[in-house]
Amino acid sequence: MTLVVVPVRFPPSSHSAATLREAVRVADERDADLTILHVDLYQNSGGVSRSDLKRAVERRIGAVDRARYVVRRGFLVEETILEEIVAEKADVVVIGSKQAGRWRRMVQKLLSDPDIDSFLRSELDCTVITVEADGEVTSNEGEENEADAPIPDDGGD
Repeated sequence: MTLVVVPVRFPPSSHSAATLREAVRVADERDADLTILHVDLYQNSGGVSRSDLKRAVERRIGAVDRARYVVRRGFLVEETILEEIVAEKADVVVIGSKQAGRWRRMVQKLLSDPDIDSFLRSELDCTVITVEADGEVTSNEGEENEADAPIPDDGGD
């Protein structure tokens, strides 16, 4: 079974809503299951539950078929998201462009060779779809050469 994972803020922002809509579209198109993921930071814990996440998502974009709602706790959002994606063996990850920029900065701190895009593709081994706040989509799907498909820069936060 194909799995699409989409990390979102709580409560979902307008950018998260655009990312969620794209993830739902991709899951429907591929007849895939969808995991909607929120990372609740230990240091800022809002005590978000799965039912809180589900209600907030459904208020923002409506009911979502075949969705699994997951709340993970962690110290670093990006690391916790990567761990979930790898653990679930996701086929497709749909992320907002701001999240892509945060991943880029995190990996740059860890590696001396800051080829972030190749790193993410090799570590995730899945299709990465990036969604801008206006709903514009960029994907690495179907690429022959990993170096040819940069994840778009979010221009800072």
